[in-house]
Amino acid sequence: MDKRIHLLAVLAFCCLCSTAADGWSNEKGKAGDKKAAAPAPPASDDAASAPKPLDIPFVSEAPAIDGQLNDPAWQQPPLPLGEWVTYNPLYGNKLVQRTEVWIAYDRVALYFAFRCHDPEPDKLKTAISRRDTIWNDDWVGLSLDALGSHQSSYDLFVNPSGIQADILNSSTAGEDTAPDWVWESAGRTNEDGYSVEMRVPFKSIRFKSGANVGMGILFWRRVSRLGMSASWPGLPPGRSIFTRHAPITLHDIKQPMTLELIPNVTYSYDQTRSAPGGWTNDSTPDGGITAKYGITSSVTLDGTFRPDFSQVESDAFQVEVNQRYPIFYSEKRPFFMEGMGTFDLAGIGGDGNMRTAVHTRRVIDPLYGLKLTGTVGKMTFATLSAADDGPGNVDPSDPLYDRKKYFNVARVLYSLGKGTYIGGLMTDTELADGNNRVAAGDVSLRIGAHQQVTATAIASKSRNSDGSGERSGMAGQVFYSYSSKRQFFASQLEHYDRDFQMDTAFYNRTGITTNWTYYSLNFYPDEQRYHWFKRVAPFVWVHSGRDRIQRGDEHFYLGGIQMFFTRQGFFRADFGRGREPWAGKLFSTGMTRVMGGAQLLRWLNVFGQMNFNRSIYYDPSNPFAGREKDFHIEGILQPNSKLNQGLSYDRVLFNRASDGTRVYSVDIINSRTTYQFDKHFALRAIAAYDSSRRRVLTDYLASFELVPGTVVYAGYGALFERQAWDGTRFVAGEGDYLNTRRGLFFKLSYLYRF
Repeated sequence: MDKRIHLLAVLAFCCLCSTAADGWSNEKGKAGDKKAAAPAPPASDDAASAPKPLDIPFVSEAPAIDGQLNDPAWQQPPLPLGEWVTYNPLYGNKLVQRTEVWIAYDRVALYFAFRCHDPEPDKLKTAISRRDTIWNDDWVGLSLDALGSHQSSYDLFVNPSGIQADILNSSTAGEDTAPDWVWESAGRTNEDGYSVEMRVPFKSIRFKSGANVGMGILFWRRVSRLGMSASWPGLPPGRSIFTRHAPITLHDIKQPMTLELIPNVTYSYDQTRSAPGGWTNDSTPDGGITAKYGITSSVTLDGTFRPDFSQVESDAFQVEVNQRYPIFYSEKRPFFMEGMGTFDLAGIGGDGNMRTAVHTRRVIDPLYGLKLTGTVGKMTFATLSAADDGPGNVDPSDPLYDRKKYFNVARVLYSLGKGTYIGGLMTDTELADGNNRVAAGDVSLRIGAHQQVTATAIASKSRNSDGSGERSGMAGQVFYSYSSKRQFFASQLEHYDRDFQMDTAFYNRTGITTNWTYYSLNFYPDEQRYHWFKRVAPFVWVHSGRDRIQRGDEHFYLGGIQMFFTRQGFFRADFGRGREPWAGKLFSTGMTRVMGGAQLLRWLNVFGQMNFNRSIYYDPSNPFAGREKDFHIEGILQPNSKLNQGLSYDRVLFNRASDGTRVYSVDIINSRTTYQFDKHFALRAIAAYDSSRRRVLTDYLASFELVPGTVVYAGYGALFERQAWDGTRFVAGEGDYLNTRRGLFFKLSYLYRF
């Protein structure tokens, strides 16, 4: 076996056996804001001291959730929080906008109230929009470590219009926007800013029942026009968020019985064009059920049978021409989305080869699914099982016709301290006489205030569906990072054997050993003179490795600069050169890139990027060097609080380097229009164009969502493709654009909570 595999295994094993120190950084991230917090100051900073416990009163009269803050529960003085400290784009500033907070609880729920003062209330940015789309608005929120485990938290946010967003944050996978919990919120603007109320039922969160229930709390606020975000306690990224929660204690609280049922019925009517004047019709009524049962206060079983896994929003078109690696499409099916971050391995994602260890879109057409998740002491565990009707289910001549593929995943984590853990993962897929079995171990350590180390070791064993071709392989990674106010450093070593296989994962390639290293230095302009200019950070990124399948060494050197401004503004420019092996040849590669974006006006957010690349045409038998130009621009137009128009345009040009002849050009347009009548009812229209595949997609949807699980959807979609009829069949890419597929869709589901 390659000696590098032994070395990687030894490194991972040593890290797995190490004891952890508390500490490390928070890289809190969410679209439009909570990403890329500024590097931390020294750990001796007063803001990094341990937060003090908060005294939370029990109330006999539950406050009405209307945003008015006139209930008896809020007539006491606000919590003595002190100064809120900014964390993005700078750490350590004080907001002029003051925030007052109240918390209360009774036997069934937690209650929160926020009074958000603003000296310029007419400049607040807010919208009546879909859930989880408020990130460019002003908002206020909280992070609740309900289990007190220092490993996960419920992060809840509300904008001044009362629209919700929620995130599951975990030490394994960071932030996951997929879960949608049942909780109430209301917001109101006023002459002094805005106010928000929240009600979080105990049925919606997982905690440990008892006479004294310990939890942790942290508060957020964002001022959109400044592009500034602040928190209490302070959130220096040299510390884990799971070390920053302030302790709270609730007395004599028991987890209510958790039993939820969501029956659903769906109906689809699809037509496919079979001839110039003829259609093939397919009418499909269906039904299913999803259930959730709280076995204990901290262990939950989820199950689904014949679920509705229709994607009510189509995947946005992406450039698919001349892509060396597979295109990644995010999971959008609710049962699989919730809590999937638990299955991720340490060090996976980011700039690495593997994007996720469990990519549930591999389950194409599930018949059933089961998930068991829970926390016992310092141990967190999760399992997932599903049966897939997808493989071979189209062609009766396929040897796999009517054969199911079975997916089984098990994950366990043991807490070593605040935000640190050691874990294991096992996956198994079975199809006919074939299988793929994988075992992995990982560790994530935060050392002091500034350092993080992760390591992962993965072993696989596989055989083909006919029982032949048994093979095995190893993979793994070691990652180290250092963060301070002045600088950030990170480096990762990865290895994947030729015969490594992981059917549940999404990764780019095998047969490689690679390393990347990143370093940036931060400078902070004088805020008195340049109040609009927040930070400038020059950086370098170096990648090198050996590709044993393509038979060559690769490397890439990149240098650039990033600048951050108010109004969520940023600018980045970088330049790189390298080489890449492909099909037994070694090609020179390069990139010059410029990008930037900002919330230019309260109603307009824009982003643009230009790339000029020395590239490869990835033909496996006859590759050649090329010159590529990529242009991308996107904008979000919001003329009023209810209408939102998103539009993006991509153009890619590729010329042969030797003579300048055009090889291909691609234009991609994606448009998404939403009109939100109120927080429950919306109309949405999607239109997309892809010149490379000569197709146009239209997708219309009316949706009503009372609470997550209780929804009504009605939609219509149509696909137009350029085709010509030659008398016997359609010829793709010729003639006019024809409507080749169209369909109606209806869904109704209802959440029963017992």
